[in-house]
Amino acid sequence: MAKATWFILVELLLLQCASYFCISQGYDFFYFVQMWPGSYCDTKRGCCYPSPGKPATNFTIHGLWPHFKNNTVPSNCNEKSHYDGTKILDLFSRMQQSWATLACPRNNGTRFWSHEWEKHGTCSESVLDQHSYFEAALNIKDKVNLLQILEDAGIRPDDKFYKVEDIKEAIKAGTGYNAAIECNSDPSRNAQLYQVYLCVDASGKDLIECPIIPRRKCNPSVQFPIF
Repeated sequence: MAKATWFILVELLLLQCASYFCISQGYDFFYFVQMWPGSYCDTKRGCCYPSPGKPATNFTIHGLWPHFKNNTVPSNCNEKSHYDGTKILDLFSRMQQSWATLACPRNNGTRFWSHEWEKHGTCSESVLDQHSYFEAALNIKDKVNLLQILEDAGIRPDDKFYKVEDIKEAIKAGTGYNAAIECNSDPSRNAQLYQVYLCVDASGKDLIECPIIPRRKCNPSVQFPIF
């Protein structure tokens, strides 16, 4: 009887660990990813400005993505935890300014934020609830003014080409940490500065040196397009 009870307890524990709680608490750090809107729009796909209008000429948040040090990526960790805009009403204006969507058809960003929460945010839910998750990303964005950092180094969105190594060095000088650069291509197949990856500790508060630098393809020199 005692043995049967023990097996039942083990089964219950395994079922609990298959639930979102045991899954969602597993991650080591975040990738904080900012995107240059000019590069998103200057592709064959094009873009649509969000319903509030054209975003500011600045980097915009793509996401805050939990990651493991063994280079595996948790995702969709709690199918029951849906995006709820009522939980972030006080962040809405900041979200529209700093986490704008450029996807078509034109929209106010809700679909994009929902995707980011359900795919990525739920995997950090043991540390950050929905409000805290979005607020953490916004606060990091406020701390890391990428455009200003690059402009201070003479790297401007003027359609000119810049060396990727110079971009990385400027970001290291401005933040104290190494960044990864992701590029895309315009319709003429010119490589463009598209996204910048920095790493954040598991609390979602502080930049850290990336345990793993994501490898993204880029030409030695890339265009920094006007937006």
